[in-house]
Amino acid sequence: MLIKQKTKTFFLSSFLISSTFFSQAHNVSAGYQKPDDPLVVQNLEQWQDLKFGLFMHWGTYSQWGIVESWSLCPEDESWTQRKPEHGKSYTEYVKNYENLQTTFNPVDFNPQKWADAAKKAGMKYVVFTTKHHDGFSMFDTKETDYKVTSAKTPFSKNPRADVTREIFNAFRKDGFKIGAYFSKPDWHSENYWWPYFPPKDRNVNYDPKKYPERWDSFKKFTFNQLNEITSNYGKIDILWLDGGWVRPFKTIDPSVEWQRTIKVEQDIDMDKIGTMARKNQPGIIVVDRTVPGKWENYVTPEQAVPEHALSIPWESCITMGDSFSYVPNDNYKSSQKIIETLIKIISRGGNYLMNIAPGPNGDYDAVVYDRLKEISGWMDKNQSAVFATRSAEPYHDGNFYYTQAKDGKTLNIFHIDDKADYHAPSVLSFSIPENFKPRSLKVLGMNSNVQWKQSGSKIEVKLPEERAKLKYAAVIQMTQ
Repeated sequence: MLIKQKTKTFFLSSFLISSTFFSQAHNVSAGYQKPDDPLVVQNLEQWQDLKFGLFMHWGTYSQWGIVESWSLCPEDESWTQRKPEHGKSYTEYVKNYENLQTTFNPVDFNPQKWADAAKKAGMKYVVFTTKHHDGFSMFDTKETDYKVTSAKTPFSKNPRADVTREIFNAFRKDGFKIGAYFSKPDWHSENYWWPYFPPKDRNVNYDPKKYPERWDSFKKFTFNQLNEITSNYGKIDILWLDGGWVRPFKTIDPSVEWQRTIKVEQDIDMDKIGTMARKNQPGIIVVDRTVPGKWENYVTPEQAVPEHALSIPWESCITMGDSFSYVPNDNYKSSQKIIETLIKIISRGGNYLMNIAPGPNGDYDAVVYDRLKEISGWMDKNQSAVFATRSAEPYHDGNFYYTQAKDGKTLNIFHIDDKADYHAPSVLSFSIPENFKPRSLKVLGMNSNVQWKQSGSKIEVKLPEERAKLKYAAVIQMTQ
């Protein structure tokens, strides 16, 4: 992911950052620019209907069960301490890390199994890490041999070796929108981290203005890889670009701590990249994270949920466990916590991109499938209040959260209890917008008729004994 730093719970912009094992601060860049391409506008509207997506961080690092890529970066040693058995010196560590390519053989890889489980849980789009900061390509690129399809990689002999193609095809067949995560920085490339200098931090380790030919070579390499992804892998709906420190120097926001570490120009020529991507994939959403302007089509708070509704398209990327990458015995969130998070996100107008990390064998932990099955049970009953909705005033009032149908004729009220396992009370009392005139009311997932009354903008609902079967949240749907 993009920003890595230890932190306690704190407020940043309009976001509450939770103190998870790997907490990240992520600001929303100022000056959102609405796309003017009608195909992009249409795609973005459809994407906002989807609400729930699957994120996957997967690479050779899963064999060590460590954080993706970041242990290679000297500035992040404070929270990604290298284990001595992986190398006594930095040089030895990097060599051993890169040699993970020669043992990567995830023979249990079966993306259809993932797609089926995700679809049942209500997920409707997928974003897969085609390349993270370490530079290992999980697709069949012609630009480098540091890739999953190289003869150096044991899995290259498997008919499913091009894992990006296999994942995109499986999920596309199941009706998912397809998103390609791609890291703009590449710490394996000699044109980004030039071996002539030691790397000091996440940034390019030379001055591109002093060595323009080397930087031009890196720009060409990046352009070519993104051209491959957007040309050779079928329809792609989202290009999700990480590594926001690779940006024009003039776009740096000095009020953002991590952006103050950028000391040199790192203009990758996003106009050229974005124009190429749109030519290859008309209407593709481009997410150049944290870089304001026409190539940041939606914003991406990380491990964070906005406190308030946002008027621009946004998506929270949040891990199911504590880590974005595979870690043995990870602490997976409960199904109740996942559903509560989904409710909070959609009530504020956003999408929830939940990260699940495959392990070195090419499959999820068994508990992941348990969680997805539990979520699917709730989603089957309540999906009409989730998908193709938008935020609705008053958005959030105590334990109540609101969404509405896009035509405004249906109002959904979610009741949660994020302090304990959910037990629906016998009476629910809440407010509705004054201009909403309800004619009918039902509790999703219940067969019994419910008694309700209105007094001004206040609604009181009496729930029958059948309420005991409501899990995770109660959802009231009103129509006018």
